[in-house]
Amino acid sequence: MEIFLENVVEKISLFFVVYMIIYTTYLFITVFYGAIQLHTQDRMIRYNNELKHEYYIPISVLVPAYNEEVTIVDSIRSLLNLQYKLYELVIVDDGSKDATSKVLIEYFHLIRTRKPIHGRIPTAKVKEVYEGQMKNIKITLVIKENGGKGDALNAGVNISRYPYVVAIDADSLLQGDSLERIIQPVMRDERIIAVGGMIRISQTVHMEKGKVIDYRLPWNPIVGMQVVEYDRSFLASRILLDQFNANLIISGAFGLFRKDVLMAVGGYSIDTLGEDMELVMKINAYCINNQRQCRIAYEPKAICWSQSPSSLKDVMKQRKRWYLGLYQSLSKYKELANPFKAGFSRSFSYYYYLFFELWSPYIEVLGILNIILAWQLNLLFVPFMIRLLLIYTGYNILLSMTAFLQRVYSQGIKLHGSDILKALLMVTLETALYRYMLSFVRATAFIGYKKKKNVWGEIQRKKQNYT
Repeated sequence: MEIFLENVVEKISLFFVVYMIIYTTYLFITVFYGAIQLHTQDRMIRYNNELKHEYYIPISVLVPAYNEEVTIVDSIRSLLNLQYKLYELVIVDDGSKDATSKVLIEYFHLIRTRKPIHGRIPTAKVKEVYEGQMKNIKITLVIKENGGKGDALNAGVNISRYPYVVAIDADSLLQGDSLERIIQPVMRDERIIAVGGMIRISQTVHMEKGKVIDYRLPWNPIVGMQVVEYDRSFLASRILLDQFNANLIISGAFGLFRKDVLMAVGGYSIDTLGEDMELVMKINAYCINNQRQCRIAYEPKAICWSQSPSSLKDVMKQRKRWYLGLYQSLSKYKELANPFKAGFSRSFSYYYYLFFELWSPYIEVLGILNIILAWQLNLLFVPFMIRLLLIYTGYNILLSMTAFLQRVYSQGIKLHGSDILKALLMVTLETALYRYMLSFVRATAFIGYKKKKNVWGEIQRKKQNYT
């Protein structure tokens, strides 16, 4: 029996070492490739004023909202300060229990209209529609029965007027040039049907009329660790995958889609916890099954500042929801795993999310159990394990700091000396503690899991730093 257990420990150890080598190598390549790409794009923008167009593609900006009375006015005010000449705002109140609609109607002087809605995508009943205008931008408020975020977005798609729609979260702030940036891939390549933007944490900035006027890392470790986590994750996957048309996920906080494609796939699903990632996988599957030449792009210069959870409880709720949404999406679109049907790049991306996102918490648990078993069998060389752990931790700290500093540099943000020290502290905490805490949350996500329709993931909101 002891020989059998020793063989088990040996094989698991070999698997774990190979798994970690592949993952860390991938992180190294993607982080530094992403840093080089951001630097190259930054130089091109500085020397070529590529944002000044005579022609603007009309865009409908959709803002689904549920109990967002604290942040909604500032979010809409930020959207009215965009440097884009042809867009409308469509806000969808999905049966909020607070004063979300009331504050919007009063602040923006919206007037009720009887205009009928003729939509191709079925949604929960629309109760009222209000309209108004500010700064020559049309504002439409749709008040409907609760149906979930996906259902609210579908209602927004139905009432929107323009051929492209941008979906953003109600707690998000867009920089003034975000629409100009996110539409650029479409203007360069007509095959592009969806574009994802860069998501940043709004608690780090003070914005004024679409511009960042001050940047400070917060002392709140929950928020600070999410800042460095976001920097690494976006730099480590989205930019490289974009080069191979392998993006399977666009953040629900900020993404652009061709409206006719949204209609063709039936809009957002209402039976998943991750309607944003499910939609992008559905669009990929639609293109494959209909043999359409289409691309899904990522534009790191299109920046959205989104409010992150500021308490451990809210982070755990959010990440559990994201993890279950990923599981549902990967389970639903297994055809993306077939390289002969989906293509090598899409399949590579599918397996990346499968092995290094969905399965990773269980592989990490397996590694921990294997270490305990090896210790019980006197097979564990403790000094070597400690050195290996320190090297791995230091390596990840280096990658995370590289991602953070490159992102700050590419945005032209001036860091205070204290922010660099805070960043190093947050990176260390994120690498040594926070990452393993999230693995535990994901590993236990299926406890009490029941497949249900799309519901809103509520977290406690705070006033935005917007003037």
